[in-house]
Amino acid sequence: MTLYEDLADRTARQIADGVLRPGDRLPSVRQACQANGLSPITVTQAYALLESRGLIEARPRSGYFVRARLGRALPEPAMSAPGRRSSALQVSDFIFEILDSVRDPAVVPLGSSFPAPELFPLDRLGRCLAAAARRMKPQDTLTDLPPGHPELRRLIALRYLGQGARVSPDDIIVTHGAMEALNLCLQAVTRPGDLIAVESPTFYAGLQAAERLGLKVVEVPSHPREGVNLAALEQVLDAHPVRACLFMLNYANPTGACVPDDSRRALMALLERHDLPLIEDDVYAELHHGEQPPLCSKALDRDGRVMHVSSFSKCLAPGFRIGWVAAGRYADAIRRQKLSFSLATPVALQHALADYLKQAGYDRHLRTLRAALRTQLTALVADVEAHFPAGTRMAEPEGGYFLWLELPGDCDTLALHREALARGISIAPGPMFSAQREFRNFVRLNFGHPDTEARRAAVRELGRLIALQG
Repeated sequence: MTLYEDLADRTARQIADGVLRPGDRLPSVRQACQANGLSPITVTQAYALLESRGLIEARPRSGYFVRARLGRALPEPAMSAPGRRSSALQVSDFIFEILDSVRDPAVVPLGSSFPAPELFPLDRLGRCLAAAARRMKPQDTLTDLPPGHPELRRLIALRYLGQGARVSPDDIIVTHGAMEALNLCLQAVTRPGDLIAVESPTFYAGLQAAERLGLKVVEVPSHPREGVNLAALEQVLDAHPVRACLFMLNYANPTGACVPDDSRRALMALLERHDLPLIEDDVYAELHHGEQPPLCSKALDRDGRVMHVSSFSKCLAPGFRIGWVAAGRYADAIRRQKLSFSLATPVALQHALADYLKQAGYDRHLRTLRAALRTQLTALVADVEAHFPAGTRMAEPEGGYFLWLELPGDCDTLALHREALARGISIAPGPMFSAQREFRNFVRLNFGHPDTEARRAAVRELGRLIALQG
């Protein structure tokens, strides 16, 4: 056995024995040389061998890490197959019942919709807010009425430019988070009784907004990795009087699916042929696990039909509740809706975020956040593979912080939700994400929180409860 093979085998045994866990960082080449008395070439060869075996992965500018996919690899779920009928909505009471049950901070938050607060630069944001409040002038309360603080809108427009999209600051309306933006977009292009198309499964907040506005929905099949199915969407548009599409193209909640570039271009062409607006809920695009972000749909928007909704809540400042919509041809209508709906978004918070963005620390924070999420995903995947019963399927995401699982047999995740909550564990059961309450044996888990012993114990207990249902 050569020296590099010996080092590779010793490292592989440490991984197999659990000394090195999925997501752990291996010693750097220099550290490994010093610890083992080897040359850099020998260590590099050993790491290359481990990488070829699928045990470790190299991350640019970060080093080598133990990979998640150890042991048995879970297959991904099949494409969803919702009924093609349109649905009147009665989901809010059901969703609120589940959400209200997970507010206890002592509960392990696998069902949470938010990442851990310690992942965000809250102290620095607090200092920006205090400084902004001291500098504010009385006229700011007027100049920052909709569409919002001019400097913040300019800085958001610059980030679009970095993604290849030319968005005018005048087309950006600052809102109370993405949820208000989604409501305003729907109000701008629909009336009560109208029909919108959504993915299946879909984020429950979009269903709640549609219900509040008296809209009906038709659910479009989606692939757990590649998102909304275009052939199925075309059939829906041919068969139903759809007024708008409400989709998450990047790291959809709950599946983590990301629509490929070619499919995204085809989607835009399809919407142009039918002259339909797209309301894109895109709050997770900054949380890509690879080096490159997904293609920005606004870069493909030739005639302003995309209402691109995003927010700082998921990637920077969850408590600030500052979102926006790049509204294209609908900017004037949404601006008027905003004035009549909530008048303005808190001025001091807009100033504070503008100050933070100008300090050039945002991209550094995002790199740190993405690395933390990748590590936490790795650990959760390994624990699910180790403790969930045979027959479990998993949609492994390329961004965001959600893991979508199909559980075996007749597992009822509504019953699992109640049993887990009684043991101090929250989950998000699949029926939350369907107007027709489908996906009864699916569950969404959150990996936006640290890999603690409490989290690991919670996954072990979930695996036990699932096995008992089978």
